[in-house]
Amino acid sequence: MLRPASVAVIGASDDATRIGGRPIAYMLQQGFSGAIWPVNPKRDTVQGLKAYASPAALPGAPDVAIIAVPGDSAREAIDALGEKGCRAAIVFTAGFAEVGEEGVAAQAVLVQTAARHGMRLIGPNCLGLFNQAVGFYPMFSTSFEQGWPHPGVIGIASQSGAYGTHMFALARARGLGTPVCITTGNEADVSLGEVIGWMAQAPEVQVICAYAEGIRESTRFIAALTLARQNRKPIVLMKVGRSALGTAAAQSHTASIAGDDAVTQAVLDEFGVVRARTTEEMLDIAYAATKRIYPAGNTLGVLTVSGGAGVLISDAAEQIGFPMPEMPPEAQVRLKSLVSFCAPRNPVDCTAQAVNDMQLVGKFATETAVAGGYSSILSFFTQVGGSTTMADKLRAELNAVRARHPDRLWALSIIASPERVAGYEEDGFLVFEDPTRAVVALHAMGRYGDSFARAAEAEGEIIVRHVTLPDTTPDEAEAKRILADAGIRAVPEAACANVEAALAAATRIGYPVVAKILSPDIVHKSEIGGVLLDIADDAALRDAFATLMQRGAERAPGARLDGVLIARQIKGATEIAFGILQDPVFGPIAMVGLGGVFIEVLKDVAFRRCPFDAEEATRMIRSLRGFPLLDGARGRPKGDVKALASALANLSVFAAGAGPRLRGVDVNPVLVLPDGQGVYAADAVIEVERA
Repeated sequence: MLRPASVAVIGASDDATRIGGRPIAYMLQQGFSGAIWPVNPKRDTVQGLKAYASPAALPGAPDVAIIAVPGDSAREAIDALGEKGCRAAIVFTAGFAEVGEEGVAAQAVLVQTAARHGMRLIGPNCLGLFNQAVGFYPMFSTSFEQGWPHPGVIGIASQSGAYGTHMFALARARGLGTPVCITTGNEADVSLGEVIGWMAQAPEVQVICAYAEGIRESTRFIAALTLARQNRKPIVLMKVGRSALGTAAAQSHTASIAGDDAVTQAVLDEFGVVRARTTEEMLDIAYAATKRIYPAGNTLGVLTVSGGAGVLISDAAEQIGFPMPEMPPEAQVRLKSLVSFCAPRNPVDCTAQAVNDMQLVGKFATETAVAGGYSSILSFFTQVGGSTTMADKLRAELNAVRARHPDRLWALSIIASPERVAGYEEDGFLVFEDPTRAVVALHAMGRYGDSFARAAEAEGEIIVRHVTLPDTTPDEAEAKRILADAGIRAVPEAACANVEAALAAATRIGYPVVAKILSPDIVHKSEIGGVLLDIADDAALRDAFATLMQRGAERAPGARLDGVLIARQIKGATEIAFGILQDPVFGPIAMVGLGGVFIEVLKDVAFRRCPFDAEEATRMIRSLRGFPLLDGARGRPKGDVKALASALANLSVFAAGAGPRLRGVDVNPVLVLPDGQGVYAADAVIEVERA
């Protein structure tokens, strides 16, 4: 499909401006070396090539066919091509799943017809693709009227044909090389995941830009992201649109917090895919990635002739979490000895004195690279970089230092003519007019580096064992027993069917205790006043038991009431929440966040596809804005993060083994005791599909 030796064009047109004529004209202009076989029963020749009346009349089985005929004719052409032995087709034809139920049915027939012959389809309703390496242009976009792709290493994979070629056209205008662009249309067969997977292995592509409106299937998508990371091929993706998890899933706290596309974002984060907010940002990141330098533990050093620009860059770096460590004290002393009024910390401001002595730039740049040790170095020289009197001297000074440190990412923020910019780029510099765009692009290179490093260090597969779930949603006591078997232990507690059992349990556990209504039908007990705290003695417990049973009957009529759960009351712990939601595409997804009643308000949460290990769980926990509460903020004791991460990882393995009948899990709060004292599940809900 991507490197064919022969291509048939069904619906071929002699008019090079029509949908059936453009691919032929483009391939002829770009020197496609394979055979082009136009199929048009009304003509003997098409654009100077011998035409054939039908697929059956072709001189052989084409490697791939372009389908540019309407409606039922497309299915008939697929059938005839399959009989001929063709095994791949690019279907331009529209009017399928994108237009409604009738189109969905017609598309299913199209795919069944192709599958019967072992044929793969891109589309239908797709704009096509191109592979410049072999001059193959099965595409009807008008983009090529303004120019052809530049040589390069950036591949474009897009569900949208128009936006895929929009990205290509913008890349071409910036001088970026995009030798491959593949649009997938309706994805009746070949998916975006498969396209990314091909690019992850193709020598034509080293950097992958992708545009997605929705991920329809996970297996091939996950496999593609895995391949790209293994092969150190960065993916920058623009994901648009919002996805609803459905009313059933939204019954759990976890699903309602996930909302929108938080699950997709978690999957992208897992594999180090950088998500672009704009097309400009996507191309900036792809441009930086063409250097193929991906530093793990990335740090930013800034060399500037403007204090104001230094502040701007520092703000941008802080906002996205790009570390800018200070220069070592001894290096700051050396810089001060060169220019007494410089700012030597980082940003390193060599001041306008560089205009008088351009050698200062080389000395300051050397200190920044050697003493600072930064993996990314951004130099702001504004119009000096394009000055007719200064640019050549500046370029010589900077290039001498860059040449001694080719393992670093070197970026310039300058204003210069295209010719001068090209000169800096030939030397190995990335060039941006806006320094904040440079900060974002350089930071992304470190995110790739961190992800590639994690992949290289990853240990063996996580062992997942089958979990037998109860036939129906269990009550809290049973839910905690199930989770305890999975490695998430609960607060010492007892399920009590009557008040005498409750009194005995409280004596055993020790006052003060917590009393909670026990029912498989009441998911959020606090909403009906079903949780009572600080019960200090037998008399208070008798009253609490009666109160809970009355509230259950009045506020949740029809709910099954199994009694009351008596639990030890633990004070001084930090409250965290765990959750599992069942995503329709990616399966079980784990959540961790700040716990208690405000979790849905604060939404300080992290998500991850199940299963994962304790190391990944630790990363999730540390990513929370509220992590300082577990790390000794304001004199608090440090929480037992190791035990918390172990419990979260155990929950993820449980969810992976439970299968699709597991609808969701909420463990809130998880009580985190001081370091070394462990964690306890204080409340738990497991929702299952009825067997």
